[in-house]
Amino acid sequence: MELDAFTFVLLRRGPRAADYTEEELDEIQAGHLAYLDEMHRQGHLVLSGPFRDQEDETKRGFCLYRPGPEETRSLTDQDPAVKAGRLAVEVMTWLTPKGALG
Repeated sequence: MELDAFTFVLLRRGPRAADYTEEELDEIQAGHLAYLDEMHRQGHLVLSGPFRDQEDETKRGFCLYRPGPEETRSLTDQDPAVKAGRLAVEVMTWLTPKGALG
């Protein structure tokens, strides 16, 4: 079976998540969402979204990127929420049957 490789990014609560006021968090979140929109517009990001109903509240969401892990890590390092320490990332390769995501 042929496989397509994508890069899966698990977003976790970052080491500085509790260091900000609500206003600052709103600003960081707006920057995070704008950054994800830009990554999608540029064709790097396939999809992303937050988690609900998970037992481990440190897991905040995930992103699926087209570039390999090294480039994806470089891209996620530029995310305002990651830069601020509100989010931390775990980057790994994810395989799926060729063409499954179109």
